Amino acid sequence: MSSNSKKLLVLPGDGVGPEVVHEVRRVIDWMNRRGLASFEVEEGLVGGAAIDAEGTPCSDDTVARARAADAVLFGSVGGPKWDGLPFEQRPELGILRLRQELGLFANLRPATVLAPLASASSLKAEIVSGLDIMIVRETTGGIYFGEPRGVETMADGKRRGIDTEVYTEDEIARVARVGFELARSRNNRLTSIDKANVMQSGRLWRAVVGEVGKAEFPDVELSNMYADNCAMQLASNPRQFDVILAGNLFGDVLSDLAAALTGSLGMLPSATLGAPDASGKRHALYEPIHGSAPDIAGKGVANPCAQMLSFAMLLRWSFGMEGDARRIETAVNNVLSGGLRTADIMSPGTARVGTSVMGDAILRELEKLAA
Repeated sequence: MSSNSKKLLVLPGDGVGPEVVHEVRRVIDWMNRRGLASFEVEEGLVGGAAIDAEGTPCSDDTVARARAADAVLFGSVGGPKWDGLPFEQRPELGILRLRQELGLFANLRPATVLAPLASASSLKAEIVSGLDIMIVRETTGGIYFGEPRGVETMADGKRRGIDTEVYTEDEIARVARVGFELARSRNNRLTSIDKANVMQSGRLWRAVVGEVGKAEFPDVELSNMYADNCAMQLASNPRQFDVILAGNLFGDVLSDLAAALTGSLGMLPSATLGAPDASGKRHALYEPIHGSAPDIAGKGVANPCAQMLSFAMLLRWSFGMEGDARRIETAVNNVLSGGLRTADIMSPGTARVGTSVMGDAILRELEKLAA
């Protein structure tokens, strides 16, 4: 590997993951051939595929390879084949382990309505046209990791399930800084989400976010909103938001709700970032938010655009390759403007195509844009 090479670990995972990742691998190969970049790519197993081959959803070797990589491109995990496994062996724990081991605490989920897809939203086009929200979700704390947790049998023989919402001041402050920095680079507005009216962790969340904003980002307009009200506002007036900051649970729910406004989960990428080290390098993982879609896996009909746009985020956030990231985003938009659609984003007057044909079209647009 040359000193200028960029080392990628690619984890296709399960379901449609390998199919959509394959289309991105074609773009990576194209960039290498054109001399636009020099990527060294390794593939690994995660999720159900790793359980089948290695007996665990994310092996120690995969974690070590992820640490050594400059960035991780992730597909999807899970499916009915593994639904009967004990909780501690489920495929989804693969992504949770990577987040914990690599310190990936800030998940960035854009909810953007591209002009050709405004009519695909479940809301009226005039409500969602031009929608451009960035949701920042904390991903290594909160109720998904808090202790105690589990299912116990009480004295009367009845079972009780326990999950604990826990956040420290430092955990809140570091993800708040990511949200404020993003807001500063966009429209200078940050909406912080909590349930401070009924949750002690929410009270601390609101207090710490306010302190970080006042001390370090006085130029950014900060507002606070309860999570249930945010859900209602996303469904009724989503363009009021610029950057939304939320903890693990609320961020998970609200980002999927925001995704639905765009018309299809198959169009939405994400990035999960760690803290930069002394040299400025930060661990990062990039994945589409659509999941493994086992009902269509292997049929060649999955939408590769979210995976493609996740790769664009990888170029931007891990390597500072803004021009190349924009080229991929423009290519995807041009293909959609030309009327090609996978099944999830079909509309009258458009042509239905499969995964590989959509990939072909994106590559042709990239070639035009690079000419």
